[in-house]
Amino acid sequence: MVALVTNTAPDADGPEAVSARPRILVADDEAAIRVLLQVNLAFSGFEVIEAANARDALEQTTRGDVDLALLDVMMPDLSGHDVARRLKEDPATARVPVVFLSARASREDLRLGYELGAVDYVTKPFDPISIGDRIAAALERVSNGTAEALRLERLAELERA
Repeated sequence: MVALVTNTAPDADGPEAVSARPRILVADDEAAIRVLLQVNLAFSGFEVIEAANARDALEQTTRGDVDLALLDVMMPDLSGHDVARRLKEDPATARVPVVFLSARASREDLRLGYELGAVDYVTKPFDPISIGDRIAAALERVSNGTAEALRLERLAELERA
């Protein structure tokens, strides 16, 4: 099972109840993409936090309780790459796994994403039905300690291509 951050929220059973759903930050400047991801990730059992730009993504992540950040690469204020760099530089957020979501799909784009520490890289257009499975698999790799080995393997494959 995926290691989860437990969050408290008001509930009918009492003033606070524990939520065991992983919290996914979705950062994309396109509202339609955020809605599509929110619906499909919620259907897959995730709690979704939305950010319309990179600065909101950084603010949401530094508040804590984010299990994974799904970052669009091309955003108007800062790029998803910039967000990933800042997350890794801050000890409070350095362990938040990042998955990039981008229309930028060249070998160089993928390489940069994995060099920045991404545990996965999803290219647009993406299959909205399987996005929950991709995020669950990324969280599982992080939980069982295989994310770094897979990241390095993907980097090596990109170098060979």
